[in-house]
Amino acid sequence: MQQQRLLIALAGLVLAGGNAVASSHREAPLITATPKLDGADFYMFNSYEAGRSNFVTFVADYLPLQDAYGGPNYFRLETNGVYEIEIDNAGDAHEHITFQFQFWETPRHIALPIGPPGNQVTNEIPLIVAGQISATNNSALNVVENYSVKMITGNRRTGTAQYLTNAADGSIIFTKPVDNIGNKTLPDYNGYANSYLYSVNIPGCATPGRLFVGQRKDPFVVNLGETFDLINLSNPLGPVNGEKDSLSDKNVTALILEVSATCLTNGSSPIIAAWTTASRYEGTNLVQVSRLGQPLVNELVIGLKDKDGFNASEPKDDGQFASYVTHPTLPALVELLFGSAGVRAPTNFPRTDLVEVFLTGVPGLNQTTATAEMLRLNTSTPAVPAAAQNNLGVIAGDVAGFPNGRRPGDDVVDIALRVVMGKLLSTNDAPSGQLPFTDGALVTASMFASSFPYLNSPLAGSPNDLSLTISLQKSSAVTGPYIDTPATYDSSTGTLSTPKSANGPDFYRAKADRAGVRLGTPVVSGTSAVIGLQTP
Repeated sequence: MQQQRLLIALAGLVLAGGNAVASSHREAPLITATPKLDGADFYMFNSYEAGRSNFVTFVADYLPLQDAYGGPNYFRLETNGVYEIEIDNAGDAHEHITFQFQFWETPRHIALPIGPPGNQVTNEIPLIVAGQISATNNSALNVVENYSVKMITGNRRTGTAQYLTNAADGSIIFTKPVDNIGNKTLPDYNGYANSYLYSVNIPGCATPGRLFVGQRKDPFVVNLGETFDLINLSNPLGPVNGEKDSLSDKNVTALILEVSATCLTNGSSPIIAAWTTASRYEGTNLVQVSRLGQPLVNELVIGLKDKDGFNASEPKDDGQFASYVTHPTLPALVELLFGSAGVRAPTNFPRTDLVEVFLTGVPGLNQTTATAEMLRLNTSTPAVPAAAQNNLGVIAGDVAGFPNGRRPGDDVVDIALRVVMGKLLSTNDAPSGQLPFTDGALVTASMFASSFPYLNSPLAGSPNDLSLTISLQKSSAVTGPYIDTPATYDSSTGTLSTPKSANGPDFYRAKADRAGVRLGTPVVSGTSAVIGLQTP
């Protein structure tokens, strides 16, 4: 008899306490109070756009979980703080180059005369726009966001600071395009946003770089909701593309900078390490509230009591967190929840394999002398074109991918889960280490642009698509592979009817572009299977 099985694959982001939400989306208690300064993701990779092989691209995402329709103020960045990309090119866990972004707003106070002559009052409008906006005319924009970028050599607070300048006119002032409010306000958002792609002069660098700051579609991909419901999933080894990306309807604000590699290295080693921070002013002092290097560290590794402390810390002081890496809790949690299915945590301690991944870099690839949590990149590793990238990076033989930097198409959730469960260990030490753990939310380079600024344009706030798209999939085995199968929906009964196989059994699952879809138990009726469908 056919039996419905709704397979959802295991997501690799498990942490006791539940304060994490994604690759550093609301990952610590205090950062939830200052969302504008919340570092979401950090990417650093050798540029793979044609003709840019000697450049490095940095992408620092902030202010996560943006709903495209989140008006009327949308998602402006913090003016009482700074956003920074810190680079260690000496291998000592200290910053030697910092790119510091600072934002400010210019209100235009657009007002309208209201009332008849003799009884007329001119009042400011309540919105940030008063009409259509285009690449050539933004006069209807009521609030303009500008920013500057400093390059600081040495200590980020006491070093020498110089401004990046617009290569076109020498200005130190750049403009952030307004968020994608909707198709009526911004009929050509791509054309409008692209007008704020800058060629920039970088102090001490003979080759201009490129700069863009603005809203983008959130590039992080993860099957999220079930993960933090005590891993409410049925199969940690299901298909890598079997589940919905929980962030498929979210935007983020990205700070994207491309710099010549020769202007980043110290001349003796091609390896750099980097991390991002955000800090807010308290009086005249800057207090750091967010930190992000490699993905998933504050969610996957750091214990609940130390999350805020990690966000306020610097790599040079990471010895205080070392035990979370050498004796990680995640594998034990996975075994606790899936031990009945045979999943076993690695048994060797200390976990020197994780020390290499998280704290020192991979020997022979991007290792540095310091033991500290940073995203490391060997700038001499040839970039791999988008079409040839392997989304599992180094563990799949693509040494230009994570953890040698991080590209948008690297599936860091699957990589991190497999490594934490012992991918790099022998089966004697990690009985489950060679299993293909996955969260079922697939990401590949094909999902992104292959040229600067790489991340996709943000979702528009209007029109809102309230439709629900569901695909019924079928397999002859519970583990798949699953393929789409035709089905007819009866709205009066809330059921799907689909042809059953001549030789069963059949297993079914649903893929949907919204969470909350569930299948009932199939009932065989003649040559069809009738399946109840629950929708949110």
